[in-house]
Amino acid sequence: MADTDPAELERRIERTRAELARTVDAIADRVSPKQVARRTAAKAETGAREFLASVTEKVSDAVGGASRRAAPVEEPEGLWAEERPSLAPLLMGVGAALAVTAMVVLWRRRR
Repeated sequence: MADTDPAELERRIERTRAELARTVDAIADRVSPKQVARRTAAKAETGAREFLASVTEKVSDAVGGASRRAAPVEEPEGLWAEERPSLAPLLMGVGAALAVTAMVVLWRRRR
């Protein structure tokens, strides 16, 4: 009898419509160009961050592990009283700038 009850059938139909509407909205959201672009940009940003982290690590290993060179003759004595400044922050900044520039160029080409 529950299958033939009109009120129960209407409730089932409304429930099915609501589920179908949510499914259609989820599909539309997934294939929306704006959402696809956001996901792609997020993936590219994550990849760039990982790349930058690995480059930073390699540069800091190379700079930190390099032997110190003798100071040039024209440097005043005592200029580097304790130790020469590390080039790692400068190189990391240059690497970050290059990575951001490359991302912008690639992003503009795809548009």
